[in-house]
Amino acid sequence: VKIERVRINEGVKVKVERGKVEFVPDDTVLLQNYPNPCNPETWIPFQLAEGGDVRIRIYDMRGRLIKTLDLGYLRAGYYISKSSAAYWDGRNEVGERVASGVYIYQIQAGEKTFAKKMVILK
Repeated sequence: VKIERVRINEGVKVKVERGKVEFVPDDTVLLQNYPNPCNPETWIPFQLAEGGDVRIRIYDMRGRLIKTLDLGYLRAGYYISKSSAAYWDGRNEVGERVASGVYIYQIQAGEKTFAKKMVILK
């Protein structure tokens, strides 16, 4: 069977390479972390329309950097399950648990940057 052209729901591109079919999102999107509120570990799902270096930064409400998750180069695709989403254990850069409160998480994927809020409750 040779697949040359496929049409799927809007918002998804289909890539066929060497007989392998891949679904690629049309847009890079940062999704809401789960669980939210969290205590304290959480997963941060996202999708990438194109491959690139991905970094997630977590800030407190004063704008101070709390933690950086450097995910390295990731291919275009969906990173939404617990096995593929970014994981944060609720600790800062020196390994201390962060306090309860509202935090901002920001993803930088290539030239694109998006941010959302999360709540930590202990």
